[in-house]
Amino acid sequence: MASCCTQLCLQCRRLLSSQMVARTWRYSTQLGHCTTVTGLPPKILNGPTVVRGDHTVAEARQRWKQQMFCYSDFTAKHLATEAKEDKDIEELSRAVDVAYKSPLMPIRDAVPVTESQISLDLDAATEFSALEEISDEEAVRIFVPSAMPPASLSLRDYVDQSETLSKLVQLGVNLWKLEQRPNVGSMLLRLNFNTDVAPRLLFLKEIGVDDSHFGNIITRNPFILTESLENLQARVNYLKSKKFSSETVASMVSRAPYLLNFSVKRLDNRLGFFQQQLNFSASNLRNIVARLPRLLCGSLEPIKENLKVCEIEFGFKENEIQHIVLSVPKVLAANKRKLTQIFDLLHNTMEVPHHLIVKFPQVLNSKYLRIRERHLFLEYLGKAQYDPNLPNYISLDRLVSLPDEAFCTELASATLEDFHLFQKTL
Repeated sequence: MASCCTQLCLQCRRLLSSQMVARTWRYSTQLGHCTTVTGLPPKILNGPTVVRGDHTVAEARQRWKQQMFCYSDFTAKHLATEAKEDKDIEELSRAVDVAYKSPLMPIRDAVPVTESQISLDLDAATEFSALEEISDEEAVRIFVPSAMPPASLSLRDYVDQSETLSKLVQLGVNLWKLEQRPNVGSMLLRLNFNTDVAPRLLFLKEIGVDDSHFGNIITRNPFILTESLENLQARVNYLKSKKFSSETVASMVSRAPYLLNFSVKRLDNRLGFFQQQLNFSASNLRNIVARLPRLLCGSLEPIKENLKVCEIEFGFKENEIQHIVLSVPKVLAANKRKLTQIFDLLHNTMEVPHHLIVKFPQVLNSKYLRIRERHLFLEYLGKAQYDPNLPNYISLDRLVSLPDEAFCTELASATLEDFHLFQKTL
């Protein structure tokens, strides 16, 4: 009995294997025939895959439907055949009365694809087509970005949408310089041209500032657009009360745009500082401030330090310092290291006495390398003589002010090519 049952089990397994192979062969053959008839590639398109080639969207949709209907038909036939064969297997198992369960389960995941699903997938595939017509409801749901970017790293992205920025560009304001400064870009975007910018520009024009200077003033000092007109007028009135002429005030504002950002009290304190440190008369003080108005806007510590250096390290007397400052106010705001280098070269290397430096103070405002190269060239030629009491005297003024060609012909009695060759040896 046991051997009989074993033989029946082996026959059932062989039968199941042969039937499954036959079913798989028939299914693949029929599906290949369907693929050949429809003319589509064997690869099935899923989801929003775009139909490639020269076919239109309508042709792709029709062929897709044909393939899926064919696939659904063969799937249904396959399931029906499988159910019938399963029934035969169950009858065979009951006939031999063997408790055996086939390990090969019927395929139940193959569900026919409906036409609505196919239509939905194709609509998703052509959702972003620019040639397809859409309804009014779909058009309303389309998201349109805001005309003005919510955030940007550059002000140029806002110029076309902001009247204030576009007008400032027309005035010559360099927005690329302003956007590098913190919080200035957002401040300009909040300003209204008619109520915030235009009144300040009219004020500048009324005090005598030329229109061509507006761009430079705002580029260097955009915060003047946030100052109240009352404060601006009060500061101009203060400068005029100190006997600065209207033309001088306009020139000072153009060359030192931050001047009008200082309160009246602060301006008065700074004028008093220079009056005390330099012991100048009112007219001399107005003279140096009018020529270098940024003295009233910058830090006072470097000015104090330079005055101490001139007095203690250089050894100039008070009246000599006054003469130097009146002649070259930039000495007050010069870099301390540069000033020390030039004086050391003039006094210790070239052996120029103090009174000659005071007589030609502009030499302290010259370039250190220019003075050194020319002195070494004259020394190489044996003509480095700066004493006015001796023959072949060379003035410090001409030494630093003449261009290279005139220096070579008039002072060094050499050619420009000789001077350039000498410079290469340094």
